[in-house]
Amino acid sequence: MESMSAPRSRAWVEVSLAAVVENARTVARVAGTRLLPIVKANAYGLGAVAVSRALEQVDPWGYGVATIEEGAELRAAGIARPVLVCTPARLDQFATLQRLDLTPAIGDAETLTAWLATGDGHCHLEIDTGMGRAGVRWDAIDGVRSVPGADRIAGCFTQLHSSERDDGTAEQQLERFLGAVQRLPRRPPLLHVANSGAAMRGGRFSLDAVRPGVYLYGGTPGGSLEPGAAVVGLRARVVSVRRVRAGDSVSYNATWTAPRDTVVATLGIGYGDGLRRSAGFSGRTTVLLGGARCPIVGLVMMDYTIVDAGETPVRVGDVATVIGAADGGRITLEQFSSGADVMQREFLCGLGSRLPRIYE
Repeated sequence: MESMSAPRSRAWVEVSLAAVVENARTVARVAGTRLLPIVKANAYGLGAVAVSRALEQVDPWGYGVATIEEGAELRAAGIARPVLVCTPARLDQFATLQRLDLTPAIGDAETLTAWLATGDGHCHLEIDTGMGRAGVRWDAIDGVRSVPGADRIAGCFTQLHSSERDDGTAEQQLERFLGAVQRLPRRPPLLHVANSGAAMRGGRFSLDAVRPGVYLYGGTPGGSLEPGAAVVGLRARVVSVRRVRAGDSVSYNATWTAPRDTVVATLGIGYGDGLRRSAGFSGRTTVLLGGARCPIVGLVMMDYTIVDAGETPVRVGDVATVIGAADGGRITLEQFSSGADVMQREFLCGLGSRLPRIYE
């Protein structure tokens, strides 16, 4: 659901579009080149249309998606810039790609030959420099060089597998990529290799465009890199409050036993909304409630999560902060994801569709 006035009932996601734009400007400043923001998976769960509309003000080259359906959603919303569909194109998709004016990613000589035979050169050739998932291998580029019309390819890209590491692998992939591009009949107008991690390193990885993803949404690219400005808030209401005695258990399989007399609060959010079922097992996953940090206890259920409120005054209808700022401090995306033992990207993409997105 994408709404500026969606009801804040049981649980919801707050999205700061201003922070998304701020993060985009930071990437552009560090990289020194144009942006190709990645808005696949519904902009990492935050709303591809709303995010793309907000990013129009930073004048990106275009947007990156994973599927034709995601590209069609942007076109239906009036997004006119280039949209790169990063999943390798199939021959049976050509008509739809051209009808929607979407730019396909192509990763083999046969598909490239067929696409160029239509007279359309607006495609990006993927070169596999070590990721091993798709694309023409960097050392087999001569098989593409001889394709009729290869001089009309509009762009080339590769995917770095460890951009956050300072171990030389990103540099090696870059050299492989540039060496392969040099063997093409002509340098394509748009070369791009950098995801968030490489884009925030700037310099030689920037090329003609960079492809920021998780950094736009307030996540940490990895390594020693800092996260972007906070974008996401996740809130849930208390739906039940009860006092338990020392030795009482809660949740399925009696996975937590109260070590003392205490108060537990049930929140109206669960793994059906994107929380990991085992989020409470580390003992480090807390929420802000009533000005205190309250740990998640027991197994997270499909619709509910139980927290140990201790002596914190709490009532039904109170709002708990899973991610974001509230009385008692702030829980960052990085802190919550680390405590729940889940990647930030995975957590964001897993936020359930029944959670309203509130754009601020």
